[in-house]
Amino acid sequence: MALDLTYLALGDSTGTGVGASSGGGYPERLLRRLQAARPGIRLLNLCQSGATTLDVIETQLPDAVKLRPSLITVGVGINDVGMGLPEESFAANLQTLLLRLRKLAAPLALLNIPDLALAPAVAAMRGSSYQRRIELFNEHLESAAALHGVLLIDLFTLSRERLQDGNDLFSPDGFHPSAKGYETWAELIWPPLESLLGDRRGDARNT
Repeated sequence: MALDLTYLALGDSTGTGVGASSGGGYPERLLRRLQAARPGIRLLNLCQSGATTLDVIETQLPDAVKLRPSLITVGVGINDVGMGLPEESFAANLQTLLLRLRKLAAPLALLNIPDLALAPAVAAMRGSSYQRRIELFNEHLESAAALHGVLLIDLFTLSRERLQDGNDLFSPDGFHPSAKGYETWAELIWPPLESLLGDRRGDARNT
């Protein structure tokens, strides 16, 4: 029997595919991979352009908690960095978000922030300071994931080599990924996400 899954994506503009000429953001690209193994899976994408952690809590989470998703990804944080949100507020928001999402009892993957200090629009102006802020916020993402027992997908480390492959991974705005960039993200996210789902299927068989 095919596994009946609803994939819920929460987050910011990278979830909506801003910058891609085609194919959407990483959730749509992950969905295609999921569908190859699990026909019938559907995607509910609540991501919003410009969203911060507080926006996810206030505008996306209310709809999310009404559902019974079988898989959740959360990709948020870069707007908190760019808007100068204090790291303490970011950490508190993460705790609130993950506490509520864990109550849904679904496999949950938290994405950390890629090294967007390498983005052309950022590197020339504030690359090193921006990178340090990303690293600080990623430390909070790592701590929150460990505390709540959720999978952390380390896009920061995985993206560093890939983002230096060439500017074709960025859209013309010099910040958001291009279609090729989003496809690269999906390539990086998919293996640990597939393992997470595989582990949960094994848990279900053993109960």
